[in-house]
Amino acid sequence: MKRTLCLVLAVLFTSSSAFAQKTKGDKEPAKETPPFRWVNPLPKGEWPAGLRHGTFKSPSMNVDVGYCIYLPPGYEAEQNSSRKFPAVYYLHGGRPGSETKSIRLTTHIDKAMRDGDVPEMIYVFVNGGKVSHYNTPQFDSMGEDVFVKELIPHVDSKYRTIASRDGRGLEGFSQGGRGTTRIMFRHPNLFSSCAPGGAGHSTEKSISENNGRENDALVFAEGYNTWDLAREYAKNPKPSLRILVHVGTKGFNYENNLEYMEFLTSLKIPFERLIVEGVPHSATLIYEKRGLELMHFHATNFGLSLPPKR
Repeated sequence: MKRTLCLVLAVLFTSSSAFAQKTKGDKEPAKETPPFRWVNPLPKGEWPAGLRHGTFKSPSMNVDVGYCIYLPPGYEAEQNSSRKFPAVYYLHGGRPGSETKSIRLTTHIDKAMRDGDVPEMIYVFVNGGKVSHYNTPQFDSMGEDVFVKELIPHVDSKYRTIASRDGRGLEGFSQGGRGTTRIMFRHPNLFSSCAPGGAGHSTEKSISENNGRENDALVFAEGYNTWDLAREYAKNPKPSLRILVHVGTKGFNYENNLEYMEFLTSLKIPFERLIVEGVPHSATLIYEKRGLELMHFHATNFGLSLPPKR
């Protein structure tokens, strides 16, 4: 019986539709996804000079885990300096994804910093595990713990970061927006600046209402969703989070993000909103159109001085 159950789970997991979001208004078109790997080298192409790939040994998973990190021009120019930089951790979309999935955003980030439009910050691109950014022991993938308990300490020990919540931000889009929302409410002591984008809150609401069940293959622990975690945080909202919810008006998660914003308001959880007109479900297009505002949001929360408006 046990062997049969394991085989069923294996078939469900390897299917490209195993973790598909089935809730209306919250479903991304099905795409073929490559097999999951904890380490994915930088793809060929022209990338900003400050972007590089790194790995660390995960004590809990007993595997090497990859990450990408963007170091701003000032970091590179002052390698022997004691100057430290705030860091924004970026959670990719998709299930599964990889540490390289969202690095195209560094083109916009690097240009903004080199042009002097944004204060210098480090950006770290996370590998979220088999079920991106979530702890799923049933699939031997503790994505949240690997990020929160292992990657962050590794980065703080290896790079010149401001190793406290005052200098640490969290951002993500789509599945990464769901992860950002869950993690910021579970770990408000780690992050001061949080920007969830395009998250599938309709699916998260269904999980809340169905005893943790997202679909036949995936059942989460009780309360492990963006709705219940927000309710729990609202009972004692300390330390305070600075939150910016962003979404494009043409994205398939637009309406359920509006609903989630109303929910946060009902809980009296303060937040800002960035509604990007005419943009579909795309972090890249949001950055092309309004990325400076996202970067300014983090910089302001880190206490950095913004450049004068041109």
